[in-house]
Amino acid sequence: MKFVLTAHNVELTKTIEDHILSRIEKLEHFDRWAIDARVSLEYDQTKAPEKHYKCSMRLGVRGPDLFAEDSENELYAAIDLVTKKIEQQIRKRHSKKKAKRTSEPAKQKRKAQDDS
Repeated sequence: MKFVLTAHNVELTKTIEDHILSRIEKLEHFDRWAIDARVSLEYDQTKAPEKHYKCSMRLGVRGPDLFAEDSENELYAAIDLVTKKIEQQIRKRHSKKKAKRTSEPAKQKRKAQDDS
């Protein structure tokens, strides 16, 4: 998977990068067909005093990309919340595909039983 990390007014350290990579590996476990991940970190002093750090993530997958962003007082908390949102989107997409895959044959089976 391709990984792009951008930072604006945030000093990018090895620990921050490792934390993000560990979270993305967890997301990759949920959707192994992920193509790329783009993470943007931002620090803004003009925002509300309790939410300075902003993290946004775009996960490139087949079909529409998944996108989430969040603002928090701590950078790590923002990263964790964004990955949690993306994880929920992956689960929702998977559930929809699974429901569609199982409901169509069930409808056809019921129709065949009703006809006979």
